[in-house]
Amino acid sequence: MEPVSIVGGGLAGLVAAIACAEQGRSVHLYEASAELGGRARNSTGPFIANFGPHALYEGRANWAWLAERGLLPSTVKPSARGTRFRQRDRVRRAVPLALTKALVRRRLEAPVDRDFRTWASSRFGEKVAGMLCGWAGAFTFDPDPGRFSAAFVWDRLRWIYMPPTVRHVLGGWSVLVDALAGRARDLGVEIETGARLGELPAPPVIVATELNAARELLAEPDLHATGPKAVLLDVGLDALRGDPLAVLDLDHGVLIECFRDSSFAPEGAQLIQAHLGVAAGSDADRGAEQIEEVLDAAYSGWRGRVRWRRRQVADARTGAVDLPGRTWRDRPAIDRGSGRYLIGDMVAAPGLLSEVSFSSALDAARMVC
Repeated sequence: MEPVSIVGGGLAGLVAAIACAEQGRSVHLYEASAELGGRARNSTGPFIANFGPHALYEGRANWAWLAERGLLPSTVKPSARGTRFRQRDRVRRAVPLALTKALVRRRLEAPVDRDFRTWASSRFGEKVAGMLCGWAGAFTFDPDPGRFSAAFVWDRLRWIYMPPTVRHVLGGWSVLVDALAGRARDLGVEIETGARLGELPAPPVIVATELNAARELLAEPDLHATGPKAVLLDVGLDALRGDPLAVLDLDHGVLIECFRDSSFAPEGAQLIQAHLGVAAGSDADRGAEQIEEVLDAAYSGWRGRVRWRRRQVADARTGAVDLPGRTWRDRPAIDRGSGRYLIGDMVAAPGLLSEVSFSSALDAARMVC
C-alpha cells in the first residue's frame, strides 16, 4: 500500500493521520508552520486564549471519537447561572420568555430552501426572529445569519440551546492538539513542521489546509466556500466579583466568554474572549467598538482593569455556512479525484462547528484506506 501524505497539521490533518495510521498505513504529515494546530493553537504567556471561541460538545461524534482513544483533555462545564443576555441596552439574567418558547420546540423542522429570518418570522413573529438571529450570530460569526438556510440555522440553535454538555478545554485547545499529535507519533506518523510545500506529494494525499492554500495546491481556481468575517477581541482583566461568565447580545450577535480558571489566566485575573461578525468590506474598528459597548454594559469598569489585549480579524476562517437551498452536501467535495482529498471545516461533511473537521478527516481516511 502506498504511503499517505497529509498536508496541514491542524485538527483535521491530525485526525486524518491517526485514522489512516490505525488502518496500518504509513503516514507523513507536512505542516507549514513551526507548530501544529492551525486555528486550534492558543496564545502563550500569562493569558491562554484560543483563536476565537472553541468548545467541545459532550455526546457529539468528535467527543465520542476522542473518548474511545483516551484523548479527551480535561474540560470544564460553563455555569449557566453566570450567563447574561443583552437586548436593547438592557442586561438580564434570564433568556427572554418569548425566545425560550421558540427554542424549546425541538421537534419543529425548518426548510432548507427558505432563509432563516423569513421562516422564523412566519413561525414566531419578527421580534422573536430578530432575537434568534442575534443568537445565531454567535455561532455563525455573521452579522446577518437570517440570510442563511432556515434548516442550517435552526438545527444549530436547537443544539446550542439544549445541547449535550458544553465543555471548555482547560489550558486551551493546544492541549487537545498535543494529545492528537502524541497519538499520531505513537502510531508511527512522521510529522514534519516548517514544511511549506509548493506542490502536492504523490497520491494518495489529503489536503488539510485552509481553502485559499488548498486552491493553489490542488490547482482548482474555482474552489471556494461561503465563509463569514469576524472581529475577535481578547482581553485579560483584573478579576472582579460579580462579572458574568458569558454575555450574549441578542441585537447584534456579540458573544463574550469569561474564563477564570488558572489554566487560562494568572491568579487574580480573568480572560475575556469576544467576537462579532462583520459585513465584508466593513470597518473592523467599528466591530471592535460594538464589542466594547457590550463590555461596558456588562463588566463594570473593565477598561481600568486591562492587563492584556489582543484583536484579530478572521476572514472566511470561521467554518462553513449554508445559504438557502444548500446543505453540507453542497460544499466542496472531499474526494477531488486522482487520489487527492480535501478536508477541514469548510467541506462536505456533517457536524457542528469543529466537528466538521473531524467528520471530513474520518471520511477521507475511509476513502484512502
